[in-house]
Amino acid sequence: MGFADVSEAAKAIKDGYLVAFPTETVYGLGADAINALAVDRIFEVKGRPRNHPLIVHITSAESLDDWAKNIPDYAYKLAKDFWPGPMTLVLERSELVKDFITGSQNTVGLRVPRHPVARDLLLKFAELGGRGIAAPSANLFGKVSPTVAADVQAELAGRLIPGDLILDGGSSEVGVESTIIDCTKSAPAILRPGAITASMVQESTGLTLLERDETIRVSGSLKSHYAPKAKVLIDQDPISGDGLIALASYETPTGVIRLASPKDNYEYAQQLYAALREADRLGLMRVVAVLPEGDDIAVAVRDRLRRSESA
Repeated sequence: MGFADVSEAAKAIKDGYLVAFPTETVYGLGADAINALAVDRIFEVKGRPRNHPLIVHITSAESLDDWAKNIPDYAYKLAKDFWPGPMTLVLERSELVKDFITGSQNTVGLRVPRHPVARDLLLKFAELGGRGIAAPSANLFGKVSPTVAADVQAELAGRLIPGDLILDGGSSEVGVESTIIDCTKSAPAILRPGAITASMVQESTGLTLLERDETIRVSGSLKSHYAPKAKVLIDQDPISGDGLIALASYETPTGVIRLASPKDNYEYAQQLYAALREADRLGLMRVVAVLPEGDDIAVAVRDRLRRSESA
Protein backbone atom coordinates (compact mmCIF):
# COMPACT_ATOMS: atom_id res chain seq x y z
CA MET A 1 0.00 0.00 0.00
CA GLY A 2 1.46 3.35 -1.08
CA PHE A 3 1.42 6.67 0.73
CA ALA A 4 -1.31 9.24 0.03
CA ASP A 5 -1.58 13.04 -0.02
CA VAL A 6 -3.61 14.98 2.54
CA SER A 7 -6.55 15.93 0.31
CA GLU A 8 -6.98 12.33 -0.81
CA ALA A 9 -6.76 11.20 2.82
CA ALA A 10 -9.39 13.67 4.03
CA LYS A 11 -11.81 12.46 1.36
CA ALA A 12 -11.08 8.84 2.26
CA ILE A 13 -12.02 9.49 5.90
CA LYS A 14 -15.19 11.32 4.84
CA ASP A 15 -16.06 8.32 2.64
CA GLY A 16 -15.75 5.96 5.61
CA TYR A 17 -12.24 4.58 5.11
CA LEU A 18 -9.34 4.48 7.56
CA VAL A 19 -6.26 6.69 7.28
CA ALA A 20 -3.05 6.29 9.24
CA PHE A 21 -1.55 9.73 9.81
CA PRO A 22 1.32 11.32 11.71
CA THR A 23 1.00 13.33 14.88
CA GLU A 24 3.78 14.84 16.95
CA THR A 25 3.41 11.97 19.45
CA VAL A 26 2.97 8.78 17.38
CA TYR A 27 1.12 7.77 14.20
CA GLY A 28 -2.65 7.39 14.58
CA LEU A 29 -5.20 5.21 12.76
CA GLY A 30 -8.05 7.57 11.98
CA ALA A 31 -11.74 7.31 11.09
CA ASP A 32 -14.67 9.73 10.96
CA ALA A 33 -15.58 10.06 14.65
CA ILE A 34 -19.33 10.14 13.96
CA ASN A 35 -19.33 7.17 11.54
CA ALA A 36 -20.03 4.05 13.61
CA LEU A 37 -19.12 1.58 10.86
CA ALA A 38 -15.81 3.31 10.10
CA VAL A 39 -14.88 3.52 13.78
CA ASP A 40 -15.73 -0.15 14.25
CA ARG A 41 -13.09 -1.00 11.65
CA ILE A 42 -10.43 0.67 13.85
CA PHE A 43 -11.19 -1.89 16.56
CA GLU A 44 -11.23 -4.69 13.98
CA VAL A 45 -7.92 -3.73 12.35
CA LYS A 46 -6.10 -3.19 15.66
CA GLY A 47 -7.66 -6.12 17.50
CA ARG A 48 -8.67 -3.54 20.12
CA PRO A 49 -11.34 -4.28 22.75
CA ARG A 50 -14.46 -2.26 21.95
CA ASN A 51 -14.79 -1.02 25.53
CA HIS A 52 -11.41 0.71 25.20
CA PRO A 53 -12.21 4.36 24.36
CA LEU A 54 -10.78 6.35 21.47
CA ILE A 55 -9.40 9.88 21.41
CA VAL A 56 -11.11 12.32 19.04
CA HIS A 57 -8.79 14.73 17.21
CA ILE A 58 -10.35 18.14 16.50
CA THR A 59 -9.25 21.25 14.64
CA SER A 60 -9.11 23.69 17.55
CA ALA A 61 -10.26 24.46 21.08
CA GLU A 62 -13.20 26.32 19.53
CA SER A 63 -14.70 22.89 18.78
CA LEU A 64 -14.65 21.81 22.44
CA ASP A 65 -18.26 22.80 23.04
CA ASP A 66 -19.41 20.57 20.16
CA TRP A 67 -17.90 17.47 21.75
CA ALA A 68 -18.13 18.13 25.49
CA LYS A 69 -20.33 19.81 28.10
CA ASN A 70 -19.89 21.17 31.63
CA ILE A 71 -16.34 22.12 30.72
CA PRO A 72 -14.46 23.61 33.70
CA ASP A 73 -12.56 26.87 33.34
CA TYR A 74 -9.23 25.13 33.99
CA ALA A 75 -9.79 22.89 30.94
CA TYR A 76 -10.10 25.96 28.73
CA LYS A 77 -6.88 27.28 30.32
CA LEU A 78 -5.06 24.01 29.53
CA ALA A 79 -6.36 24.12 25.95
CA LYS A 80 -5.15 27.71 25.57
CA ASP A 81 -1.70 26.89 26.92
CA PHE A 82 -0.99 23.51 25.30
CA TRP A 83 -3.08 23.15 22.14
CA PRO A 84 -2.12 22.41 19.46
CA GLY A 85 0.08 19.88 21.22
CA PRO A 86 0.57 16.49 22.88
CA MET A 87 -2.28 16.75 25.40
CA THR A 88 -5.67 14.99 25.57
CA LEU A 89 -8.46 16.36 27.78
CA VAL A 90 -11.05 13.96 29.18
CA LEU A 91 -14.38 15.75 29.54
CA GLU A 92 -18.06 14.98 30.00
CA ARG A 93 -19.29 14.02 26.54
CA SER A 94 -21.92 15.91 24.55
CA GLU A 95 -24.81 14.37 22.63
CA LEU A 96 -22.60 14.31 19.52
CA VAL A 97 -20.39 11.61 21.08
CA LYS A 98 -21.71 8.06 20.96
CA ASP A 99 -20.87 4.89 22.89
CA PHE A 100 -18.75 3.48 20.05
CA ILE A 101 -16.19 6.24 20.73
CA THR A 102 -16.23 6.21 24.53
CA GLY A 103 -16.55 2.51 25.34
CA SER A 104 -19.97 3.42 26.83
CA GLN A 105 -18.43 5.85 29.33
CA ASN A 106 -19.92 9.31 29.84
CA THR A 107 -16.57 10.96 29.07
CA VAL A 108 -14.63 11.64 25.87
CA GLY A 109 -10.95 12.30 25.20
CA LEU A 110 -10.25 15.28 22.91
CA ARG A 111 -7.00 16.52 21.38
CA VAL A 112 -5.77 19.16 18.94
CA PRO A 113 -2.56 17.76 17.40
CA ARG A 114 0.42 19.97 16.50
CA HIS A 115 1.93 18.00 13.59
CA PRO A 116 1.46 20.03 10.37
CA VAL A 117 0.22 17.01 8.39
CA ALA A 118 -2.34 16.15 11.07
CA ARG A 119 -3.44 19.81 11.23
CA ASP A 120 -3.83 19.96 7.45
CA LEU A 121 -5.76 16.68 7.42
CA LEU A 122 -8.21 17.92 10.07
CA LEU A 123 -8.75 21.22 8.27
CA LYS A 124 -9.34 19.56 4.90
CA PHE A 125 -11.67 17.05 6.56
CA ALA A 126 -13.58 19.98 8.09
CA GLU A 127 -13.89 21.61 4.67
CA LEU A 128 -15.67 18.43 3.53
CA GLY A 129 -18.09 18.68 6.46
CA GLY A 130 -16.16 16.43 8.85
CA ARG A 131 -16.37 17.06 12.58
CA GLY A 132 -13.50 15.12 14.17
CA ILE A 133 -11.20 12.15 13.59
CA ALA A 134 -11.12 9.29 16.08
CA ALA A 135 -7.63 7.82 16.21
CA PRO A 136 -5.73 5.49 18.52
CA SER A 137 -2.14 4.58 17.68
CA ALA A 138 -1.69 2.86 14.30
CA ASN A 139 -0.49 -0.53 15.54
CA LEU A 140 -1.86 -3.82 16.79
CA PHE A 141 -3.45 -3.45 20.22
CA GLY A 142 -0.99 -3.65 23.11
CA LYS A 143 2.07 -3.52 20.85
CA VAL A 144 4.68 -0.83 20.19
CA SER A 145 3.29 2.40 18.77
CA PRO A 146 4.71 3.50 15.38
CA THR A 147 6.67 6.72 14.98
CA VAL A 148 7.29 6.44 11.20
CA ALA A 149 4.94 5.58 8.34
CA ALA A 150 6.99 2.55 7.27
CA ASP A 151 6.26 0.85 10.60
CA VAL A 152 2.52 1.42 10.11
CA GLN A 153 2.74 -0.12 6.67
CA ALA A 154 4.76 -3.11 7.90
CA GLU A 155 2.36 -3.85 10.76
CA LEU A 156 -1.08 -3.00 9.38
CA ALA A 157 -0.98 -3.10 5.57
CA GLY A 158 -2.24 -6.68 5.54
CA ARG A 159 -5.27 -5.67 7.61
CA LEU A 160 -6.26 -2.61 5.58
CA ILE A 161 -8.59 -2.65 2.58
CA PRO A 162 -8.56 -0.82 -0.77
CA GLY A 163 -9.55 2.75 0.03
CA ASP A 164 -7.67 2.88 3.32
CA LEU A 165 -4.58 5.10 3.18
CA ILE A 166 -1.34 5.97 4.96
CA LEU A 167 0.05 9.51 5.21
CA ASP A 168 3.82 9.87 5.56
CA GLY A 169 4.84 12.81 7.71
CA GLY A 170 8.31 11.75 8.75
CA SER A 171 9.35 10.78 12.26
CA SER A 172 7.17 11.78 15.21
CA GLU A 173 8.79 14.61 17.16
CA VAL A 174 7.74 13.61 20.71
CA GLY A 175 7.78 9.83 20.35
CA VAL A 176 5.39 8.85 23.16
CA GLU A 177 1.63 9.26 23.35
CA SER A 178 -0.12 12.39 24.61
CA THR A 179 -0.61 13.29 28.23
CA ILE A 180 -4.21 12.43 29.15
CA ILE A 181 -5.78 14.74 31.73
CA ASP A 182 -9.07 14.12 33.53
CA CYS A 183 -11.01 17.39 33.54
CA THR A 184 -14.29 16.11 34.99
CA LYS A 185 -13.67 17.12 38.62
CA SER A 186 -12.80 20.22 40.65
CA ALA A 187 -9.12 19.96 39.64
CA PRO A 188 -7.22 18.05 36.93
CA ALA A 189 -5.71 14.59 37.30
CA ILE A 190 -3.19 12.94 34.98
CA LEU A 191 -4.48 9.62 33.64
CA ARG A 192 -1.50 8.93 31.35
CA PRO A 193 1.83 10.82 31.51
CA GLY A 194 3.34 12.41 28.43
CA ALA A 195 5.28 15.47 27.30
CA ILE A 196 2.92 17.83 29.15
CA THR A 197 4.10 17.20 32.70
CA ALA A 198 2.41 17.45 36.10
CA SER A 199 4.28 20.66 36.93
CA MET A 200 3.22 22.21 33.61
CA VAL A 201 -0.43 21.35 34.31
CA GLN A 202 -0.25 22.79 37.82
CA GLU A 203 1.45 25.98 36.60
CA SER A 204 -1.16 26.44 33.87
CA THR A 205 -4.20 25.89 36.08
CA GLY A 206 -2.96 27.09 39.47
CA LEU A 207 -4.50 23.95 40.93
CA THR A 208 -3.10 20.99 42.85
CA LEU A 209 -3.51 17.78 40.87
CA LEU A 210 -5.94 15.17 42.13
CA GLU A 211 -5.15 11.46 42.27
CA ARG A 212 -6.23 9.65 39.10
CA ASP A 213 -9.68 8.06 39.03
CA GLU A 214 -8.98 4.39 38.29
CA THR A 215 -12.56 3.85 37.07
CA ILE A 216 -12.00 6.01 33.97
CA ARG A 217 -10.75 3.89 31.06
CA VAL A 218 -8.33 5.64 28.70
CA SER A 219 -5.90 4.61 26.00
CA GLY A 220 -2.70 3.02 27.26
CA SER A 221 -3.96 2.53 30.81
CA LEU A 222 -3.70 -1.25 30.91
CA LYS A 223 -0.95 -2.78 33.07
CA SER A 224 0.53 -4.56 30.02
CA HIS A 225 0.99 -2.39 26.91
CA TYR A 226 3.55 -0.96 24.45
CA ALA A 227 5.20 -4.38 24.24
CA PRO A 228 7.63 -5.74 21.63
CA LYS A 229 8.08 -9.48 21.02
CA ALA A 230 11.36 -9.33 22.95
CA LYS A 231 11.25 -9.57 26.74
CA VAL A 232 11.83 -6.13 28.28
CA LEU A 233 13.93 -6.00 31.46
CA ILE A 234 14.35 -2.81 33.47
CA ASP A 235 17.50 -1.61 35.23
CA GLN A 236 19.28 -4.95 35.01
CA ASP A 237 22.82 -5.69 33.88
CA PRO A 238 22.69 -6.66 30.19
CA ILE A 239 24.50 -9.78 29.06
CA SER A 240 25.93 -10.71 25.68
CA GLY A 241 23.18 -10.94 23.06
CA ASP A 242 20.83 -8.54 24.86
CA GLY A 243 19.63 -5.30 23.35
CA LEU A 244 20.26 -2.13 25.34
CA ILE A 245 18.40 1.17 25.59
CA ALA A 246 20.08 3.72 27.84
CA LEU A 247 21.32 7.28 27.90
CA ALA A 248 24.57 7.82 26.01
CA SER A 249 26.52 8.11 29.27
CA TYR A 250 25.86 4.40 29.97
CA GLU A 251 28.62 2.24 28.48
CA THR A 252 27.73 -0.71 26.26
CA PRO A 253 29.08 -4.00 27.67
CA THR A 254 30.87 -6.41 25.33
CA GLY A 255 28.49 -8.44 23.16
CA VAL A 256 25.47 -6.24 23.94
CA ILE A 257 23.57 -4.71 20.99
CA ARG A 258 23.07 -1.00 21.50
CA LEU A 259 19.56 -0.07 20.30
CA ALA A 260 19.54 3.59 21.33
CA SER A 261 21.95 6.08 22.94
CA PRO A 262 19.86 9.20 23.55
CA LYS A 263 21.69 12.22 24.91
CA ASP A 264 18.79 13.34 27.15
CA ASN A 265 15.31 12.35 28.31
CA TYR A 266 13.58 13.97 25.34
CA GLU A 267 15.71 12.03 22.87
CA TYR A 268 14.99 8.93 24.94
CA ALA A 269 11.27 9.41 24.32
CA GLN A 270 11.83 10.11 20.61
CA GLN A 271 13.91 6.96 20.12
CA LEU A 272 12.16 4.53 22.48
CA TYR A 273 9.61 2.88 20.19
CA ALA A 274 11.95 2.72 17.20
CA ALA A 275 14.49 0.98 19.44
CA LEU A 276 11.94 -1.58 20.64
CA ARG A 277 10.90 -2.26 17.05
CA GLU A 278 14.53 -2.64 16.02
CA ALA A 279 14.95 -5.30 18.72
CA ASP A 280 12.19 -7.32 17.07
CA ARG A 281 13.65 -6.81 13.59
CA LEU A 282 16.94 -8.18 14.89
CA GLY A 283 15.18 -11.13 16.53
CA LEU A 284 16.47 -10.32 20.00
CA MET A 285 15.06 -12.29 22.92
CA ARG A 286 15.73 -9.67 25.59
CA VAL A 287 15.98 -5.88 25.80
CA VAL A 288 17.43 -4.18 28.86
CA ALA A 289 16.25 -0.60 29.41
CA VAL A 290 18.00 1.69 31.90
CA LEU A 291 15.29 4.08 33.07
CA PRO A 292 15.88 7.81 32.75
CA GLU A 293 15.52 9.93 35.88
CA GLY A 294 13.62 13.16 36.38
CA ASP A 295 10.09 14.58 36.48
CA ASP A 296 9.99 15.74 32.86
CA ILE A 297 9.12 13.45 29.92
CA ALA A 298 11.12 10.77 31.75
CA VAL A 299 7.92 10.07 33.74
CA ALA A 300 6.20 9.02 30.50
CA VAL A 301 9.21 6.97 29.36
CA ARG A 302 9.26 5.09 32.65
CA ASP A 303 5.51 4.50 32.41
CA ARG A 304 5.77 3.02 28.89
CA LEU A 305 8.74 0.81 29.75
CA ARG A 306 7.10 -0.56 32.89
CA ARG A 307 3.99 -1.45 30.92
CA SER A 308 6.11 -3.10 28.21
CA GLU A 309 7.95 -5.05 30.92
CA SER A 310 4.63 -6.38 32.25
CA ALA A 311 3.68 -7.97 28.93
